Amino acid sequence: MFFLIELAIVVITIAGAWKAFEKAGRPGWAAVIPVYNVIVMLEIAGKPLWWIILFFIPIANIVIAILALLAFVEKYGQSALFAIGMVFLPFIFWPLLGFGDAQCSGPPPAPSATL
Repeated sequence: MFFLIELAIVVITIAGAWKAFEKAGRPGWAAVIPVYNVIVMLEIAGKPLWWIILFFIPIANIVIAILALLAFVEKYGQSALFAIGMVFLPFIFWPLLGFGDAQCSGPPPAPSATL
C-alpha cells in the first residue's frame, strides 16, 4: 500500500513538471530525463548553463538549486514562497504550476544547441 501511495505521488509530481515544461515551450518528456531536466530548467529560468557544474558540488548544489528554482517560478509569475513550497511539497506545487493558470512569461527560450 505504501508503494502505491509513493508511486502516485511521484506520478503526480512528474505530470506537473511535464506540463510546466510544455507551458514554457519545451518538450514535456525533458522533465523525466536526469541532468537534462536541470539543463532545461536552467534555460527556462534564464540562468547560464555552466551552473549545471555547480549542481555536482556538495552544499553549493542546494544553494544553486534554490536560486534556479526561484528564477524558474518567477518566469511563471509566482513568488519566492511558491518556490519554497516546490522545495518542501513538490507533489503539490509542481501540479499547481503545471496544471494551474500560471503562464511562462516572455518568449520561449531557444533550445540548446547540442548536448
